[in-house]
Amino acid sequence: MPRDNIILRCTECSNENYITTKNKRNHPEKFEIKKFCSKCNKMTVHKEKK
Repeated sequence: MPRDNIILRCTECSNENYITTKNKRNHPEKFEIKKFCSKCNKMTVHKEKK
């Protein structure tokens, strides 16, 4: 299966907050999205770990 689980990490505090899936065959680049970080207590950019 081309879909893999990925972990999203906050760019400011490096806290691993979210787990999601993505299709690596169609989107080989690193996933990046703005989400809420509970440690920073604000909206921050989260990037794919690794």
